[in-house]
Amino acid sequence: MQDKPFILIVEDDKPIRNFICASLSAHGYRHLEAATGSEALLLITSHSPDVIILDLGLPDLDGLDIISAIRKWSQLPIIVVSARGQEREKVEALDRGADDYLTKPFGMAELLARVRVALRHFERITLQDSNSPHQFHIGDLEIDFLKRTVTLDHEDVHLTPIEYRIMALMSKHAGKVLTHNFIVKEIWGSSVGNETQSLRVFMANIRRKIEENPAQPRYILTEVGVGYRLMDE
Repeated sequence: MQDKPFILIVEDDKPIRNFICASLSAHGYRHLEAATGSEALLLITSHSPDVIILDLGLPDLDGLDIISAIRKWSQLPIIVVSARGQEREKVEALDRGADDYLTKPFGMAELLARVRVALRHFERITLQDSNSPHQFHIGDLEIDFLKRTVTLDHEDVHLTPIEYRIMALMSKHAGKVLTHNFIVKEIWGSSVGNETQSLRVFMANIRRKIEENPAQPRYILTEVGVGYRLMDE
């Protein structure tokens, strides 16, 4: 039987850190904790955690810079938990490479759900099913699941991690209508809060990047009141 996933909690507020650690332990997760960014980077390289729960407001290093540093060499799932609730902060954290973002205060049940989603996505990346195709093609659009890249007419399309995950999810269900709730649960692990509005924003950004005319999309169609469908040739 494999060990439970190993989670690193990077949080300088000791009561919050203790609360997260106790909750993770109660659900059988192994964990390690760090109170500073420098300590976190050392533990990441020496212990190779499966998921990183990261506060942005650390005493020595900015959490955004830590995300950038990690993304230079690793795709380990990073879940940001921060008191910084401004949309700009969330977008920057996600653009830097964070997989998810929770604003304090948050419920532990929601954080655990996000952890499970992050683990599932990372497992799909690192343990590719040998029977699954490694690429998806439609028209001039191509997704390479091994390289985690999207190209349009052989030109790289820069997608944020969340945008890529949405595209990868839709490509695995190409031709089928995916409801808003289904996409939200798969990407964010929750069907409540502002994620549905966030999905609309992310989808609009994706369309701007892959559609010649976003107002008349060729690849991602909107099923009004239901969800989205990625065309399947």
